[in-house]
Amino acid sequence: MSKLQPARGTRDIYGEESRNMAAVVDTFKRVATSYGFEELSTPIFEFTEVYKRPLGESSDIVSKEMYTFDSHAGNAKDSEELTLRPEFTAGICRSFISNGMQQNLPCRFMSSGPAFRRERPQKGRYRQFHQINAELLGQPGAEADVDLIAMAWRILQELGLGEKVILHLNSLGDRESRAAYRDDLVIYFEQHKGSLSEDSLRRLDSNPLRILDSKDEGDAKIVDGAPLMSASMNDASREFFELVKKGLDAIGVPYELDERLVRGMDYYCHTAFEFVTTELGAQGTVLAGGRYDGLIEQLGGPSTPGVGWAGGIERLAMLSEKGAVPTRPVVIMPMGEAATMKAFSVAEDIRAAGHRVTADRSGNLKKRLTRASKANARFAVVIGDNELEGGSAALKDLDNGEQQTIVFAELGAVISGLLGDAA
Repeated sequence: MSKLQPARGTRDIYGEESRNMAAVVDTFKRVATSYGFEELSTPIFEFTEVYKRPLGESSDIVSKEMYTFDSHAGNAKDSEELTLRPEFTAGICRSFISNGMQQNLPCRFMSSGPAFRRERPQKGRYRQFHQINAELLGQPGAEADVDLIAMAWRILQELGLGEKVILHLNSLGDRESRAAYRDDLVIYFEQHKGSLSEDSLRRLDSNPLRILDSKDEGDAKIVDGAPLMSASMNDASREFFELVKKGLDAIGVPYELDERLVRGMDYYCHTAFEFVTTELGAQGTVLAGGRYDGLIEQLGGPSTPGVGWAGGIERLAMLSEKGAVPTRPVVIMPMGEAATMKAFSVAEDIRAAGHRVTADRSGNLKKRLTRASKANARFAVVIGDNELEGGSAALKDLDNGEQQTIVFAELGAVISGLLGDAA
């Protein structure tokens, strides 16, 4: 039998990578909480319609990348088409509708976890990947866009990425402006139909804005000469975008205007943004978002403005200089059966004081101390017959070799004190 491996585009996450990814999520939750966000967890799969309806049948995600399956379990009458989550926003908006949350606007939601897309694996991009996600529902003004971008910027700064990313910013205008821009694009691309890729020809009829995102080299040359959104924007859209820029200037968030930055789905409007790095190859976006005032209505809910973003945890962890440092363990070393029984309660007491505790119950003391040092343990707690008789343990500091005898009940407090002194 050949050696079992993870499926293509997936991998096992452990050790330093796991700790670094956890540090990204912890930072995200801490900062988002300070902005008034509350956690929302949605199912890892939804009815396929939740994604098909807003993303569109012609989108690459729906037509090529979604993991969709039938859950009939042998009974055609109970057949349901389900899809593993390719992104968070649609599921969160479905939850907003399902739970009648429109009575509690504005709603600020933070979420995190795995998502799935069947695409070509590359550096920092997998078929099962993980995201942090923030959505602000029920605030139509530009201040909500500023808040969301500011929160993303603060998270990136606290991860040590302030010098590694740049914010790209654009406006997609309101519905009227997008309609005018769509007409301009159709006129332009009609003149180049003979050179467009097959995918772009299909998009020309369904949604020409998606041509601007084409990865085809021939399409890219044509896109270079396409009209810009700014030429189609009405006064209301320009005013909204000016307020976003003024807000970012007021809090010192640097940005670059990028008029080629678009969002292809019809429900997107006004602000579109991406935080981009040059340190991860061609796919340099680490966090991106925008305003989507029409999405909840498109899913069958009440007309509700929304703005949000998502960031790739793997990519942020790869870039971050502030990964989680593992807590150094305290190793308990009971010598004999009676000591082993006592070690159970001693370990629980030390854990209750907030310390990581492991136990080493085999081999002579010298071998155990060697293993503890290799595991980067800070302290060894030795319990033998003599210690049991005296109601105490030998606490050995593995950094400096010092050893002292401490009564069992005081071990947690003494260890805390020694770690505090070291700090």
